[in-house]
Amino acid sequence: MKVMVFVKASPESERGEMPSEELLREMGNYNEQLVKAGIMLTGEGLHPSIKGKRVRFSGKERTVIDGPFAETKELIAGFWVWQVKSLDEAVQWLKKAPFDGGTEVEIRPVFEAADFGESFTPELREQEANTRAQGLKLNPLRFENGTEKLIAGLNESFTFQTLAGIPALWTRFAPLINKVPGRQGKETYGVSWNYTKEGFDYLAGVEVSAGTKLPAEYAQVKLPAGRYAIFTHSAHISTIKETFDTICEKWMPECSLKLAHSPWAERYTESFNPQTGMGGVEIWVPLEA
Repeated sequence: MKVMVFVKASPESERGEMPSEELLREMGNYNEQLVKAGIMLTGEGLHPSIKGKRVRFSGKERTVIDGPFAETKELIAGFWVWQVKSLDEAVQWLKKAPFDGGTEVEIRPVFEAADFGESFTPELREQEANTRAQGLKLNPLRFENGTEKLIAGLNESFTFQTLAGIPALWTRFAPLINKVPGRQGKETYGVSWNYTKEGFDYLAGVEVSAGTKLPAEYAQVKLPAGRYAIFTHSAHISTIKETFDTICEKWMPECSLKLAHSPWAERYTESFNPQTGMGGVEIWVPLEA
């Protein structure tokens, strides 16, 4: 579960008094522990309310109110966002924080997709996933019901430390692209599949018709029919790993969609230019029905 930890304001924080070097060091060490434990997602301190503004809504009227704001004990001086197994775990971690002097800290669970029940429809989940993607500076998503495809080509196993070898696989496959028996369409595909903790298999290939007799050195992978989230990679192809990292490390953990245990595919359309390494690259992420 995800929780937000609110550090309440104090008269000192509202006066803009900065923490001592000792407290900053202790807090830095504490945050390091949170990060190493996989607990801390983010955290920030806030300026005093005199530098803030509030907007009050009444019908169609919007009233802007300048700080400072009254009731110091109800204000927030800083926050964390933590990923924890339970509220009790959050409490145990918070007890280790280097606070003193009557500081008050509040923990609140963050809503998750399941909390909204049937009101959070598949369409709304996809909308939310698209918003998160763009918030991470990814291109706008589109969603499609993909048909089953059989991809054939050259396959190689990679660890997460040897991914730099994937372009060499494409260099070997490039002269063969137009010679693959039973080829369907003009797109090419990079399929990531057979995942383990150490790495995965990667196939550089094209779509072929079922039953095609292929040379012995070719492998085949089936991309199942189903719903896909499709990311467009518009930068140079050499930076595609950065897009994958953003999807896997930032978008997936926060996304309310459920991912299927199926191969991922890079789809290189006719507009992809292998000479410039630009244009026409998509990443197809399989979703559960």
